[in-house]
Amino acid sequence: MKYDNSLCFNQFAQPVNHISLPDKFTFPFYYLEHELTKIAASQIQQYLTAQKVWKHDFGIAKETETSLGKMFGVLVVKNQHNEVGFLAAFSGKMANQNLINGFVPPIFDRLDEDGFFIKEETVISKINDRIKLIEEHPELVKLKVEKQLATEDAQNNLDLFKKEFKAKRQTRREARRNAKGTVSDLEYEALHLKHKKESYKQQQQIKLLEAELHSINELYNNQLATFTNQLAELKKERKERSALLQKQLFEQYNFLNVKGEVKNVISLFKEKAQPPSGAGDCCAPKLLQYAFENDLKPICIGEFWWGISPKLEVRHHGVFYPACRSKCEPILAHMLLGLNVEDNPLAQAGEIQFDVKTLFEDKDIAVINKPAGMLSVPGKSIEASVYLTIKLRYPNATGPIIVHRLDMSTSGIMVIAKTKEAHKALQKQFLNKQTSKKYVALLDGVLAEEKGEIDLPIRVDLDDRPRQVVCYDYGKPAKTQWEKVKVANNKTLVNFYPVTGRTHQLRLHAAHKQGLNVPIVGDDLYGKKGNRLMLHAQELGFKHPISGKQLSFKCDCEF
Repeated sequence: MKYDNSLCFNQFAQPVNHISLPDKFTFPFYYLEHELTKIAASQIQQYLTAQKVWKHDFGIAKETETSLGKMFGVLVVKNQHNEVGFLAAFSGKMANQNLINGFVPPIFDRLDEDGFFIKEETVISKINDRIKLIEEHPELVKLKVEKQLATEDAQNNLDLFKKEFKAKRQTRREARRNAKGTVSDLEYEALHLKHKKESYKQQQQIKLLEAELHSINELYNNQLATFTNQLAELKKERKERSALLQKQLFEQYNFLNVKGEVKNVISLFKEKAQPPSGAGDCCAPKLLQYAFENDLKPICIGEFWWGISPKLEVRHHGVFYPACRSKCEPILAHMLLGLNVEDNPLAQAGEIQFDVKTLFEDKDIAVINKPAGMLSVPGKSIEASVYLTIKLRYPNATGPIIVHRLDMSTSGIMVIAKTKEAHKALQKQFLNKQTSKKYVALLDGVLAEEKGEIDLPIRVDLDDRPRQVVCYDYGKPAKTQWEKVKVANNKTLVNFYPVTGRTHQLRLHAAHKQGLNVPIVGDDLYGKKGNRLMLHAQELGFKHPISGKQLSFKCDCEF
């Protein structure tokens, strides 16, 4: 079916006139979805479930090797006739297509068969085929094997002779050392001359073996030159064509805002060598671009995941998520200019006055209960933190003060060092895993098992900081022990005992499909945003940094 650009404005299938429009446009990186956004998303989800026009394996009913979940977005808009409707988009491509009726088009259609991108990709693909053909040529393969066997044999002979030379040189030295003072000067001089001749002869043999190795390499390199020169030229051409194609591609991504201003993706990511891959292909930029191009007024926006979760990230079927920062933040900062956008709730957190209760203190340490929503240390745009609070409370405190951290969204016990000596001793206990910690969390679902251990390595999501991902190649080891406490109202209360202390460890281990596969209630990164993250550091045990006395503290949670 041919793509019809006019079908992008979707009417609501149910009456929505009674629903008040929001005063401000959604802050896309941290939001609670508006009622109209929920209705629009539900309508798209019903369509995805029922439609038979195109096929995409989301992996909902059964996971297969081709299963791939997608991020979808809905933008509630008002048209020129003052009618409220909505636009829909999917990230990247779907069902191997960029253009599907009912969804807004991409900023640039990479799949246009008549466009420069497909044509140049075809050329590069043919270069790849030629490279592969040369690399698999029987004569090239034969020469490589022969070269490897010949050079390995020559190298082994050289290494063996060098080893023998080293051993004989040591034997000669010991012989001269033993002869010193036990034979006449004339006899010693004759021995030294004999050893010198032996050493010279062996050194010459080493040079001959090195020359032989060099000759073998040169002989085979000359025979391989016909192939290697062709490969070098083809790879150079491929690299140059790929770089030029990437530049041409980025030049097609031009983004509008409500003022009619246009900015290129290259200028928006000017601080980077090149924009991240896929920048501009996410839902939010596609939705806003279509709205501005078609004189539609944006009202509110939301993005939800549909299908199987990716292997590394945490994405749950049907759950709303904020826009990714690494790809979208510079683009949306430009596209949202001129719109009345909600304030950044995270920036507003810096203006909140937190009540930090002290559970224990002496001249060396303090143990406090950190409220949810408070940073442990000042952030880029938020200064309000445990660190600044403690500095004001104890102006004579020395050293770094903060020994360990809790996530901004996590509440609970923290130990604070008032002196450099106390900080050093406490930090050593945390690094050496000599402390005991217990967290309590309310999970957004029911766990069947009673207890267990999660062992999933973690690293930061380079495309969407501060989110973390599971990564077996580059992640740091992360281990969590857990036990179920009780189940009520389709929620599970659990105790967590972290063996390691990675960023977002408990949150990711709870939500990831290879962990508990049930996010913590109120988790705005890995689950559903709520009034607060239901995670609390309830107990902490350690030795007093000065007296060495074992201390244990408990602070019950509010949920």
